[in-house]
Amino acid sequence: MTHEISSQILAITDIQELLHSNVKLVLSEEATAKIIACREYLAQRLKDQKEPIYGINTGFGSLCNVKISGEHLSKLQENLVMSHACGTGDRVPQAIIKLMLFLKIQSLSYGHSGVQLATVQRLIDFYNHDILPVVYEQGSLGASGDLAPLAHLSLPLLGKGSVYYNGKEVPSAEVLTALHWEPIELKAKEGLALLNGTQFMSAYGVHTLLKAYKLSYFADFFAAISLEAFDGRLEPFNDLIHLIRPHNGQLKTAKRIQEFVEGSQLISQEKKHVQDPYSFRCVPQVHGATKDTLAFIKKTIETEINSVTDNPNIFIAEDVIISGGNFHGQPLALALDYLAIAMAELGNISERRTFQLVSGLRDLPAFLVNNPGLNSGFMIPQYTAASIVSQNKQYATPASIDSIVSSNGQEDHVSMGANAATKALKVIDNVERVLAIELLNASQALVFRAPLKSSEFIETYLQMYRAEVPFVDEDRELHIAIRDTLSFMQNMNMENEVLFD
Repeated sequence: MTHEISSQILAITDIQELLHSNVKLVLSEEATAKIIACREYLAQRLKDQKEPIYGINTGFGSLCNVKISGEHLSKLQENLVMSHACGTGDRVPQAIIKLMLFLKIQSLSYGHSGVQLATVQRLIDFYNHDILPVVYEQGSLGASGDLAPLAHLSLPLLGKGSVYYNGKEVPSAEVLTALHWEPIELKAKEGLALLNGTQFMSAYGVHTLLKAYKLSYFADFFAAISLEAFDGRLEPFNDLIHLIRPHNGQLKTAKRIQEFVEGSQLISQEKKHVQDPYSFRCVPQVHGATKDTLAFIKKTIETEINSVTDNPNIFIAEDVIISGGNFHGQPLALALDYLAIAMAELGNISERRTFQLVSGLRDLPAFLVNNPGLNSGFMIPQYTAASIVSQNKQYATPASIDSIVSSNGQEDHVSMGANAATKALKVIDNVERVLAIELLNASQALVFRAPLKSSEFIETYLQMYRAEVPFVDEDRELHIAIRDTLSFMQNMNMENEVLFD
C-alpha cells in the first residue's frame, strides 16, 4: 500500500490511519512537478538577480545583511544544518520523529520552498525504510521554526548525525553506505527550507491530540463505571438539562454516559441519596468543556499540517520571493497550552472520583478491600493519583506567555511552542495514569455491588479487564495492577467514529 503526497487536504483521521498501517509514501505527479518547477525558478532567479535574497545568498538571523558568494552557497546550507544541530535533553520518541518526517515532506511538496526533488525523495526514503533521525527534545524556541530539532532531522541527509535503524542507534553515514546512498549536496536555500518550519511542534501536536481523544473517551467510560460503583444518579445526564445549555461537548458527554449505563440494574435501583458530588454530577460539563477544547485544537493543527511554514516563500506565478514569518509557532503554542490545561482537568476530576470511591461512603468498604486495617487496600493509589494531578498543574503553566530575545535582537519575539509541545505530552501521559487508577478503583468497587449488575457493555468490558487485572482480595503490589491497567488501555484499539463522533 502507498500514500500519495499531494495537495489534498490532510485530516487528523488521515494521519491516524497512516500511523496504524505500514504504507509507503510516494510523491504525486502534481507534487513532483511543483517541486521541480520551484527549484528551477529559484536557480534562474539566482542567475538573474544581483540583489541579495534573504536565506538564499545571505547569512541567517542577525547575519541577514551578509551576502554570500555563489561558490559558497552549498557550503552555507551545510554549515547551517550542522551549526543549528545543538539539541539536548531526552530523545524524542520515534513515533513522533516519524511524524516529523512525514509533515516536513508534506510541507516541502507544495512547491513554495525551493528544494531539490532529490532532497524530498531522500526524506521519503528515510520514512519508507524506517530510518529515523535521532532528535532531542530541547533546543527550539518555536519561532524561527523548530531550528534545532529540524537540524537533527536533516543531518542524516548529509551523512551526519545518528539514526534509529533496525532497532539500533547508529551513525547515519553507516546506513547510507550500507544502502549505497550518496549524501545529498544541499543547494541554495535548502538548509533553511529544512530547518525553518513547525514540524516538531506539529508532530507533537498530532501525537498528543490523537492520544487526547482516546483518553477523552476513556474518561467518559471510566466515569460511567465509577458512577455505577458509587451508586450514582442518572438525572444529571438527562437530555433536558443539556439542551438548555447546549455546548456540543456537554451534550456528547451526557449522551455517552447514558449509552454506557443503558440496561443497568444499578443505575435504575432506588437511591437513598438525593444528590451526587460534583465529580459525578458535573461530568458532562467538565468533560464536555475538554471536548470542545479538543475540537478547537484539532482545527488549529489540521490547518498547520496543511501549510507551508518555512521562509522565505517562493511564488512562481507572481514572480516573487517573500520573506515573512510562517515559521512562528504562536498558533500551535497557544493550542498546545490549551490542550495541556484541558486534559489536566480530566485528570483532576478523575482523581476526585477515585477519592470518593475509597472513602467508605455509600456502603462501600473503606479503601475498597475486605478486612480494612489488616489490609490497606486502595488507600495509596489515590495518593499516587493526587501526586500526578499536582504535577500536571505545574506542567499546565502556559509556555506561550513567555518570550526570550534571540539572534542578537533580530528574533525578538518567540512562541516557546516547542516547550508547550513537550510538556503537553507529559500531561497527556500523566492523565492516562490517573485514568488507569480510576479504572482500577471503579472496577474493584463495582464487585461490592453484587449481585446487582451494571450494563451489558460495562460488564463485558470488565470481564476482559479482569482477565488482565484480577480483583484484589488482600494486599499485593498495586503498582503491577496499575502497570497492567495501562497496558490494557493502550492495547485497546479504537475506531475513528468512536473517537471523533
